[in-house]
Amino acid sequence: MPDMENALYVVATPIGNLGDITLRALEILRGVDLVACEDTRHVRHLLDHHEIKVPTLALHQHNENEAAAKLIRLLGEGRRVALVSDAGTPGVSDPGARTVAAVRAAGFRVIPLPGPSAAIAAMSASGLVDQRFLFVGFLPAKVGARRTAITELAPVDAALVFYEAPHRVLETVADLVELLEPQREIVIARELTKMFEQIERMPLVAAPAWLAADANHQRGEFVLVVSAPPPREGMDAETERVLAALLAELPVKQAAKLAAEITGQPKNALYARALQLKDSPV
Repeated sequence: MPDMENALYVVATPIGNLGDITLRALEILRGVDLVACEDTRHVRHLLDHHEIKVPTLALHQHNENEAAAKLIRLLGEGRRVALVSDAGTPGVSDPGARTVAAVRAAGFRVIPLPGPSAAIAAMSASGLVDQRFLFVGFLPAKVGARRTAITELAPVDAALVFYEAPHRVLETVADLVELLEPQREIVIARELTKMFEQIERMPLVAAPAWLAADANHQRGEFVLVVSAPPPREGMDAETERVLAALLAELPVKQAAKLAAEITGQPKNALYARALQLKDSPV
């Protein structure tokens, strides 16, 4: 094994299939002095599968500051440390970002080992041709905050990538259907790389019925990919005038909502146009 630097190695691990770990990741995990991880039992299963005998340390959202301080002390003693999450890449909708920031601030090198990502796996199998995508991760759990977030994301000219848990997927998809344009498509990817992997693409409006058709469709960890909004048609002069007048007196969200009530035009389109007018006033 080649000499390894005194550094924090941020190691991506499989999101389901244990065979998806990279050769480099295995080499690093065998060579470090400690593996910091969300759940020591979970990562021990991975390490035992590959016959890796390395001590582990729990590092999760509830103890990250304390655990990061311990890692910095170990690095100061010349140790080599790996950081992993339960699945995928640390710091991406998982703990780890604060640890990485603290280690860098302490003057130690951080070395990333790229690998499995549920978001990228879903995008690669989606078949969507949108030129850009926005990784959102998990939406807020509370209904009001979630609906506000979706409304704010509606005008973004990119595919939207969400993570969702099985007990919230029905509510989240229902909100997406209600708040986004009906012309959009959705890719529902669940249990990626696992035995019951399923990736289905359909019109957004058809998604609630698909989820309800089979209880199995609601099981597992989800990645939801929603296509970018359809091309926006220009607004007539009267709608523009009403929106501009309201925007002069009200915040963007309120102006768009009231303009929709007055003109009958789609609120999301008015919201997008209001943002344009605010950024580039005439």
